[in-house]
Amino acid sequence: MDYYFITILKGVAFNEAVERVIHELKNEGFGVLTEIDMKATLKRKLDVDFYNYKILGACNPPFAYKALQAEDKIGTMLPCNVIIQEKEKGNVEISAVDPAASMMAVGNEELTIVAEEVRDKLKKVVASLTS
Repeated sequence: MDYYFITILKGVAFNEAVERVIHELKNEGFGVLTEIDMKATLKRKLDVDFYNYKILGACNPPFAYKALQAEDKIGTMLPCNVIIQEKEKGNVEISAVDPAASMMAVGNEELTIVAEEVRDKLKKVVASLTS
């Protein structure tokens, strides 16, 4: 079982891809709590050059609340991360975590049901980017 969903956008600028991902996340009820620019961070902290790579920490509040009610320590696995990376100019890869796969380690049936619902929403986000 893969732990992520993936799509590649061809001929799309990196920043445009980021905006499209954020827009599609909003369409599925997610907000972006964190945005980590790995390229800038690695340059600042290690003085290394890296390709465009952003991590978006996405949260759907009603589902986060359900998950916390089912398992109070689940905050260690929140929010749902979506990465946007451009290893090659004009080809932007978008990957989203499969929360159902990551929640299998917890072994809580109520949490699994919530994670499957979130998985379906994230799958829709990734699929919508290529349509």
